[in-house]
Amino acid sequence: MEEPLFSPGDVARLVGAAATVAGAAELTDTLEALVETGMDLTGAKYGALGVLGTHGFLKEFIHKGIPLDVVDQIGPPPAGHGLLGTITRRGGGVRIPHIADHPDSVGFPEHHPPMDSFLGVPIRVADEVYGNLYLTDKEGGFLEEDMALVEALAIIGGSAIANARLSRRLRTVAIVEDRERIARDLHDAIIQDIFAVGLGLQALAGRIDDSEIADEIRDATGRLDESITSLRRFIFDLRPPVWAQRRIREELIDLADSLADSYTSQVELLFRGEVDNLPDRLFDEILPIVRESLSNALRHAGAVKITTTLERRAQQLIIRTVDDGAGFDIEAVGDGMGLENLRTRASDLGGFAEITSGVGTGTTVEVTLPL
Repeated sequence: MEEPLFSPGDVARLVGAAATVAGAAELTDTLEALVETGMDLTGAKYGALGVLGTHGFLKEFIHKGIPLDVVDQIGPPPAGHGLLGTITRRGGGVRIPHIADHPDSVGFPEHHPPMDSFLGVPIRVADEVYGNLYLTDKEGGFLEEDMALVEALAIIGGSAIANARLSRRLRTVAIVEDRERIARDLHDAIIQDIFAVGLGLQALAGRIDDSEIADEIRDATGRLDESITSLRRFIFDLRPPVWAQRRIREELIDLADSLADSYTSQVELLFRGEVDNLPDRLFDEILPIVRESLSNALRHAGAVKITTTLERRAQQLIIRTVDDGAGFDIEAVGDGMGLENLRTRASDLGGFAEITSGVGTGTTVEVTLPL
């Protein structure tokens, strides 16, 4: 009768090893548990696990047994050449009594402790070799029984690694979903509420005769704009990229509809050029510029029609608002009616604002920004 592969004691040790490896919470803990368990099962003095990169060399090297101060003296970890690479090339286990006698041995770097006997096996996750488990310096050398135990451990380890990777992915998905929920709540509730308050304040400022109070209200509106900008930046730092791609057309249409709701003027939005892939940093600058120029026209122009155009040229973005209203004398108005705000915003972004108007000829506000 053929002798069983494992004795009852070996089976008990493997069961314990499986429990240890499978019980590790994180992937790194799993890899460390594999090394320590391999050392315990075989009596090896040193152990290591090399994770393979895309080109077959080691991208990560987890080791046990060598003191940290000696590790610092040795220097960079091995890349997987020599005997360590033999396991990768063969795709199977290696057991030798003396490392120095193997033809693939390239010796050890300075300060490395001496090592003699060697046992190494690949660890597979599904059909791919994930890495190699190395054990060295068992007194009296490694036996066939050790090889069988470590190969069984490698199978257990492959399953544990797959589970740890899946667990990490699931946690990542959960975090992303949670971040998405928070971002949506911030955008759909808080920002919209602040935005509505800002619109109300703007409308109120236009009905107040006291210029000082009206300016204070406009200043408060400006601070609300800044708060909205900060919240949006926070939201889009949170966002997963799939759902949160901002669409400038939709945001400007929503803005124009909100602003025009209380007025009789017809508001038209035009888009020219490739405006759908603008840098994210511009979104929170375009909206306040359109809001300022469009709300000025709605409040002051008495226009039948107002047209706002977003036009992208080679290296420029042009935001133009044209109305057919009463117009005004620019020299008489100076920097009032929010015109200074527009000039400042454009200047801060490296651009400029031009305002053209005359009594009875309507008004054109054009802001040019570099891309």
